[in-house]
Amino acid sequence: MMSDVPACIAGLAELQCGIITADQALQAGLSRALLRSRVRRGRWQRIHRGVYATFSGELSRAAIMWAAVLAAGQGAMLSHRSAAELDKLTDERSDPVHVTIPAERRAEPRPGVVLHRSRRAADAAHPALAPPRTRIEETILDLAAAATTLDDMVGWVTRGIGRRLTTRDRLAAVLLQRPPAHWHRQLAELLSEDMAGVHSPLEWRYVRDVERPHGLPAAVRQVVFVRAGRRGYRDVLYEQYRTAVELDGSIAHPAESRWRDIRRDNAAAADGVTTLRFGWLDVTRDPCAVAAEIARALSQRGYGGSRPCSPGCPVGRVRGRSA
Repeated sequence: MMSDVPACIAGLAELQCGIITADQALQAGLSRALLRSRVRRGRWQRIHRGVYATFSGELSRAAIMWAAVLAAGQGAMLSHRSAAELDKLTDERSDPVHVTIPAERRAEPRPGVVLHRSRRAADAAHPALAPPRTRIEETILDLAAAATTLDDMVGWVTRGIGRRLTTRDRLAAVLLQRPPAHWHRQLAELLSEDMAGVHSPLEWRYVRDVERPHGLPAAVRQVVFVRAGRRGYRDVLYEQYRTAVELDGSIAHPAESRWRDIRRDNAAAADGVTTLRFGWLDVTRDPCAVAAEIARALSQRGYGGSRPCSPGCPVGRVRGRSA
């Protein structure tokens, strides 16, 4: 609880989860001597130079975030993994705290804080949320650009869309406003209309490594169906050929999820739809074998356009039988 907080800054301190800056306190009429006295008596805490907690004891997560962004000064905002944490883009705690400041400013290093500089800070800032942070689209694209692998890059984008935090169209519009950075070409492809409905790195790999190079027909993705009053989604549906593909990227498969999948497959069968199911290892280790199984199922329902991606690809044998 906040203690010994003068009325003149009580509202501000409450808004900022008990954190104030020396400048804010001085502007409200408090003296530096009073600040030093509160700290010396253990009533307040000095978190960073010029930043104080108006209470004793452990800082809340929100207070730590506020302290970091206030310490960075004017125009500062939480960004990258810290903004992702606040906006539920990630379920993991961000240590250290990431803060972005305008490119023209300088800020001294603070313990537990990673500083980023941006020429687009004013455009990237969310206009209303507290503590200050980047807009969700900027957060996703910042993290995507900083990703060390292609799968990680795709994961940030598909997670933001899959959790309904933003849309493909909004991300694509913001990407056009940003200068080219790491993965820019791949991001543009991922956010194209052709990739609409791709909600995970596994689904993206399926399009890239299975569907396109083997001449499979363009599928409809994330198809809603209702059966016995239950609403569900099919990952991939080749509607004309009454064939669905379900992609499971999880390592573990809890019993509840397994039975949900079985109910979904049963519902598809009852509607005359054949369901093929593949996991992460299937798609990543042997996409040609996956494509061959799908091509075989589609050929039985009249599709003859599949093609091998290379000499020795098993899809060639399927095509030969269906020709």
